[in-house]
Amino acid sequence: MHDEETVQRLIKSAEQQIRNAFEHIEGTIDANQWKVIRAFQKHQVSDYHFSASTGYGYNDRGREVLDHVYAEVFGAEAAIVRPHLVSGTHTIATALFGLLRPREELLYITGRPYDTLHKVIGSGPDGSGSLRDWEIEYNEVELAADGQPDWEGIRAAITDKTKVIGIQRSRGYQWRTSFSIAQIGEMVKFVKAIKPDVVVFADNCYGEFTERQEPTEAGVDLIAGSLIKNPGGGLAASGGYIAGRDDLVQKAAYRLTAPGIGGEVGAMLGTTRSIYQGLFLAPHLVGQALKGSVLAAKVFADCGYETSPKWDEPRTDLIQAIRFTNEDELITFVQAVQKAAAVDAHVLPEPWEMPGYKHPVIMAAGTFIQGGSLELSADAPIRKPYIAYMQGGLTYSHVKLGVITALSELQKKHSLS
Repeated sequence: MHDEETVQRLIKSAEQQIRNAFEHIEGTIDANQWKVIRAFQKHQVSDYHFSASTGYGYNDRGREVLDHVYAEVFGAEAAIVRPHLVSGTHTIATALFGLLRPREELLYITGRPYDTLHKVIGSGPDGSGSLRDWEIEYNEVELAADGQPDWEGIRAAITDKTKVIGIQRSRGYQWRTSFSIAQIGEMVKFVKAIKPDVVVFADNCYGEFTERQEPTEAGVDLIAGSLIKNPGGGLAASGGYIAGRDDLVQKAAYRLTAPGIGGEVGAMLGTTRSIYQGLFLAPHLVGQALKGSVLAAKVFADCGYETSPKWDEPRTDLIQAIRFTNEDELITFVQAVQKAAAVDAHVLPEPWEMPGYKHPVIMAAGTFIQGGSLELSADAPIRKPYIAYMQGGLTYSHVKLGVITALSELQKKHSLS
């Protein structure tokens, strides 16, 4: 690959071969867009719901209806949606601390969860306020060699003290496929057959609107996610959501604020309109990002790199993993994604010791919302086997530009052929 014309030919050829995948994504966009609109209509969303509240935020009707809309969209009994949840990790921690009590056990059945949850669980020093500090036990069942649940391992791990089963829908920083709604439904049925009263919790980050159903529609008791990922639609400036069984959502709300107060308070401080509008846009924008991921998977595979998922495999989250041959190629790719951004394109990201991560991490984040991973972004821990995780793209054209820029930079610095 020696010039821009060759790159463009490669892109055009790939686009012709991935049309069927695009058609499938467009069908999912339609189904989810109509689902969101019907939820707005059912709960009679009006412009007065967008008004700001202050102080305690008592009787904030816009906030109350927003919770109902989210519950409707996710097929849940209840939901709490707040800008006060500062990240996906904070939202998940809020849910877990709400669900668990001393001497009960959290059991993850999809292997080790995402890096930033390790200290929430208790891998850090005593006294940090982790689950372990509250005598909440933790166990995990590694995935089988094929990346699927280890069913017998799960059966053996569930005991009388197991209170919450944890499922991570997305791959995180792992070389595995993300779990589909159908697979999550199988997990729920399996663990409920063993222990009917166990609470099944799913980390839904990166997964919203990638399929036509959500985990709560497949039997999961409680889910959590971040508004600066899929459901915020690129407009929500901060926040998270928790949805599921009414009693469990209330427990999480008590953890977010205080027992007896829960979701009855919380001034929205002018964020309500953007959260509603972001949710409205989310199905379409998630579809744009998925199309971009399919393109990246196809093009980089054509250039000899291993990609996961492959371009013609089903998708259940935003993340496209690309395996590079060495550290320099990995860094070049992430820096190229930054170079293709509309915001901070002049900034050169470098690996650094990010809070919550075990290894140095490099992140391309030329985004309008800091850390907004529905926008085109990429990150990678600097460790073997040198995998970059690309996600997002509010427009397909932007992802295409990112792919073109990355190919050009790799050719320039590493003689990509």
